[in-house]
Amino acid sequence: MDAAGEGRALRRDAEENRRRVVAAGRAVFAERGLGATLNDVAHHAGLGVGTVYRRFPDKRALAEAVFAEELAEIAELARAALEAPDAFGALAGFLEEALGRAARSRGLRELMRQGGELGPALAGARAQIAAHCGALVERARDQGALREGVGPHDIAPIAAMVDAVMALPGEEGALRWRRYLAVLVDGLRAGPGRGPLPDVPGAG
Repeated sequence: MDAAGEGRALRRDAEENRRRVVAAGRAVFAERGLGATLNDVAHHAGLGVGTVYRRFPDKRALAEAVFAEELAEIAELARAALEAPDAFGALAGFLEEALGRAARSRGLRELMRQGGELGPALAGARAQIAAHCGALVERARDQGALREGVGPHDIAPIAAMVDAVMALPGEEGALRWRRYLAVLVDGLRAGPGRGPLPDVPGAG
C-alpha cells in the first residue's frame, strides 16, 4: 500500500473508532448517567482507553458529542411534526416520543437538568428544539386546539414535571410517566368550560 492509501486507511480507522466511542458513550451514559467514566466507555466499546482519549480529550467532550447527536435527532422529530396536518396531535406525539427517549437515558435526563453553559452543538440543537416546539404550539393555537393562555413557554415546564415523575424511586417513574404526560397534555387542550390559564409574571 502506498503512503496515500495508508493515510486513507488510517483516517477510516480513526473515524470508525470515533463512531464506536460515541455509540458506546451513548449506551453507557444512558445506563449509568454522567457519572460514567471514559474507562467505562472504552470497556463497552472494546477499545483501549488511550484510543478514547485520542478521540476525546475528556469526558465532557465525549458527552457533548453524544448528546449533541441525540438532541439533533430530537430536533428533527420536532421539525417533522410540523408537517402533520393536526398540530395538537403532532405536539402530543412529539412530547411522548421525545420524553420516551429521555426515559431510556439517565444521562440525557441529567444533562437537561443541568444549568450552566452548553457547548455550541448542544446549545444549537436545544435552540432548534425550542423553535420547532414553539412553531408547533402556534400552529395548534391557530387551529383552535389549544386552551387559552397556553404558549411556547409552557413546554419546558411540562417536560420538567414529567422528568420529576421519571425520577421516582424504583420502577414507579418508568411505569407512570406516560400517565401523567397524558394528564398534562389533556390540560393543554381547548374544550368547553375551560377558562384561561392564570398569568405568570415574566412568561411570554
